[in-house]
Amino acid sequence: MKTQPTLLATLLAAALGAVMASASLPASAQSAQNADPLVWDLRPLYADDAAWTQAREALRAEIPKLAALKGSLGRSPAALRQALDRISAANLQLDRLGTYAYSLQSTDNRDRRNQERLGLVMSLYGEYGAALAWLDPEIQGLGAQKLAAFQKAEPGLAKHATRLRHVMRLKPHTLTAEAEAVAAALAPVRGATGQARTLLVDADIRWPSIKIDGKEEKIDDTSYGRWRQHPDRAVRKQVFDTFFSQLGQFENTFGTTLGASVQDNVVMARLRKHPSAVASTLAADEVPETVYRTLVAETRKGLPTLHRAFKLRQQMLQLPDLHYYDIYPALVKLGRKYPFEDAKQLAVAAAAPLGAPYQAELKRLLGERTMHVLPAEGKSGGAYQTGVYGLSPLVFLNHQDNYESVSTLVHEWGHGMHTLLANQTQPYESSNYPLFLAEIAAITNEVLLSKHMLGKATSKEERLYLLGQELERLRGTYYRQTMFAEFELRTHDAVQAGEAMSGKRMTEIYCGLLKDYHGDAQGVMKIDPQYCQEWAFIPHFYRAFYVYQYATSMAAAQFFADRIASGDTQTRDTYLNVLRGGGSRPPVEALKAAGLDMNSPAPYQAVIRRMDAIVDEMEKLLAAK
Repeated sequence: MKTQPTLLATLLAAALGAVMASASLPASAQSAQNADPLVWDLRPLYADDAAWTQAREALRAEIPKLAALKGSLGRSPAALRQALDRISAANLQLDRLGTYAYSLQSTDNRDRRNQERLGLVMSLYGEYGAALAWLDPEIQGLGAQKLAAFQKAEPGLAKHATRLRHVMRLKPHTLTAEAEAVAAALAPVRGATGQARTLLVDADIRWPSIKIDGKEEKIDDTSYGRWRQHPDRAVRKQVFDTFFSQLGQFENTFGTTLGASVQDNVVMARLRKHPSAVASTLAADEVPETVYRTLVAETRKGLPTLHRAFKLRQQMLQLPDLHYYDIYPALVKLGRKYPFEDAKQLAVAAAAPLGAPYQAELKRLLGERTMHVLPAEGKSGGAYQTGVYGLSPLVFLNHQDNYESVSTLVHEWGHGMHTLLANQTQPYESSNYPLFLAEIAAITNEVLLSKHMLGKATSKEERLYLLGQELERLRGTYYRQTMFAEFELRTHDAVQAGEAMSGKRMTEIYCGLLKDYHGDAQGVMKIDPQYCQEWAFIPHFYRAFYVYQYATSMAAAQFFADRIASGDTQTRDTYLNVLRGGGSRPPVEALKAAGLDMNSPAPYQAVIRRMDAIVDEMEKLLAAK
């Protein structure tokens, strides 16, 4: 996903949060001197650390000059344009500074220089936000009529139209200039809980090793994702027991960091006069709260379909019962490896339905040093994409030569191409697309990959394998992310109601959800209590009400990919135009114009029907001789 540097709170949440299944920002100082094609080149951002420091000091020097613009916006249309142009240029520089700093840390969280550099840029965010806290209240003070007259008189304000509309829309939730300055100055402190969680997981916890297949293997937050897929059930149980035992020792600490983040969200929602924390967060992207709650309600209704998929898993793995550590191994083992070069070729081939120009741009970007590819000590887990306006997108990976890594590559470059298309079409000021649209681009590419691979399948086993992968994507991207979303609702609603929150209370809430979603009471899957601390493993929670968009995007992606893959060029062009639109239009409105109403139950019901259809086909294949 891509951050929005013009929205300070969003940027701080992204920068201070841990790496997500598709988050944002770039990488390592040594890449500047390293020609390794598997390590990204950051020189387009800054030639070296000294150049970054120089740019940071230059922006610091600019901040008082920007603050001095206070009181000038209403003088004339030209004065408003000149002020917004200068602030926009500073936003872009802040974006570059933050991208470089976060990326250095994400490739090696152990390096104190990386930690200190990120701390410096976080302080700069606070200083910058405090100095410009007057901006939105002053724009709102112009009044809708005067602002409209200024925009009509000054064509140069056209590129700021999206920003100005957002500011006026949020007028009821904007504090006084003095209060906004205080909130902005405290933003680095308020957001530090996510950074604390990242350092705890990636730098401070001493992860243990166990013997797997005759070798000592460390079980940390990156390798856990690999070893939980092991075909030997005893190994999987040992991996889970080892990982969650170590994680559980810090239940109180994780409870404090996440609890502080939840409390902060609730308090800020109240201060800004939003009815709830979820409504406050969704308001930034103009997404109605009904979308969130409809998603949760419809997914709850569809839990029997998820339970049906789990029963199929038990049958195919020939297990006497099902436990939480049985979710991840492939239902069919093909034994095929996907080296990184093969993964790149598949990514390009799968994008064919999106058209030759799209394919050509993707191939070009994959051939540049735009990626940090392999796992390493101290490197954050997961994967993400970032983009600084005017430069090629950058993608962070932990490639492990399996099909999941191919899917991850395709997912992140869905983000990358979204960034590229928006940047090519929109001015900087409206290029930053909202999160609600971001995951649609990524997951659509995943669905197209699945369709491409199924079209090439030459055996029953291969087809079962690929259908199993699609089933797992629906479980992990739709059901699991909705479960996460419901956990966020439960914790925030509890704090908003005045209930106490702690690590143990979070474990209780999460355990209840695990049991509901996985059919513990129905005898579908046994949820062992020691795994109920999994909430502490999920970095997404430090970016409140983010993960639900994976699930809504799964529904939208299925809608677009089905039509695009069938050769519907009109839908393809409509879809690509949604991506090109960046943040120029409210996302729910943009999708509705493209034929998809995310407020209605229909998109979510369609995803559940697709999951039932996959189970039907797999059952028929298994029954066939």
